Amino acid sequence: MAQFNYIVRTQNGTRQEGNIDANNINDASEKLRSEGLTVIKISERDTSFDFLTPFLERLNLEIEKFKNKVPLSTLVFFTRQLATMFAAGLTIERSIFFLTQEEKSKKFRKVLNDIESNIKRGLLLSDALERHPGVFFNLYIALVRAGEVSGKLADTLEELSLYMEKVEDTQRKVKSAMYYPVFIIGFLFFMMFITFTFIIPQFKSVYDQLGSELPYYTVLLVNISEWFQSNFFSLTFLIFLGFVVLWLLSLTDSGRLTRDRVLLKTPIFGSLIEQGILSKFAKTFGILVGSGVSIMDSMGLLQKVVDNRVYELAINKASKNIESGVNISTALKETGEFPPILIQLLATGEETGEIDSLALKASDFYTKQVNAIVDRLTSIIEPLLIVLVGVVIGGIVIVTYLPIFHFGEALAN
Repeated sequence: MAQFNYIVRTQNGTRQEGNIDANNINDASEKLRSEGLTVIKISERDTSFDFLTPFLERLNLEIEKFKNKVPLSTLVFFTRQLATMFAAGLTIERSIFFLTQEEKSKKFRKVLNDIESNIKRGLLLSDALERHPGVFFNLYIALVRAGEVSGKLADTLEELSLYMEKVEDTQRKVKSAMYYPVFIIGFLFFMMFITFTFIIPQFKSVYDQLGSELPYYTVLLVNISEWFQSNFFSLTFLIFLGFVVLWLLSLTDSGRLTRDRVLLKTPIFGSLIEQGILSKFAKTFGILVGSGVSIMDSMGLLQKVVDNRVYELAINKASKNIESGVNISTALKETGEFPPILIQLLATGEETGEIDSLALKASDFYTKQVNAIVDRLTSIIEPLLIVLVGVVIGGIVIVTYLPIFHFGEALAN
């Protein structure tokens, strides 16, 4: 008898996950249906490699995201158009049909075709979206499901599109702030590659003709150049292999935890990452609770949204405390990861019954913090990088020409 993982919907619309023993996949499906459950997804579980399951699931998800990557701007446009059409009286099926006809991206059009087919077969929109985790993120699916249950799907879709627009705007600001530093660092490495591969070897032949003893730093530069040329392909392979190993390790729980702890402690950038996570946490929490999602379900979804293992564990710890009767603000405070400002706002929200609106205000505060850090980084990093490039390139030029200067002085004497 084999084991099967399943995702089902109960008669009252609640989503459940679990596993079941059965002779085959059809037998497993029949057992679930006999209990009045609607099967969303079912797959055989390989129990011989249970320790690899989380890693393989993340690897498959990353591959699917790469294959079906859709720009956030495309998703925003789709969501807004869907909200408008549905609010105007069109069914979800007809709305998606029209949007599919207008979609220019072949990848996304294929996804929309599959969603339309699944809706025709009787699946809810949220269930159809759930079959494309590489395109629609957990929060998206959860909010659509909450909108279906509450009967406010059009409003939920509109709120979701506004949320994604703000996320896109923040991402654009962070990326624009990083473009220039990345370009300068890339230019620096390119110049060093040209110097060690082509320029220094030419100067070495000149040094050999001079026949005089070379200064220590020039000898060091020549030795580095010769080593670089001899080991270029090995070095390139090792760097590539290192990136691949680090990426694979980042797909494991322990690897992600180590990576995320290091990132959060990185000077300047750690603060930027932390403020971004807090903004996303508060925004998502406010939207979920405001849409009628229960606190426990919201906490479960937040673990998947924050995209940081340190905060995932903190939210998981808080969830257990909340389940045992501790209020939200106290549970978050006890994790030691959430700042006093956020905790105080949520505590006030619990007392006034407006926790969703205060969470959204907290998100606005942290979004402003992110923007301020980005502006400060831009103003500080740009001149520092220019100085760095000048020092490195200038130093190499001086060391390269040093023997020629010495030789000229010797001739003059």
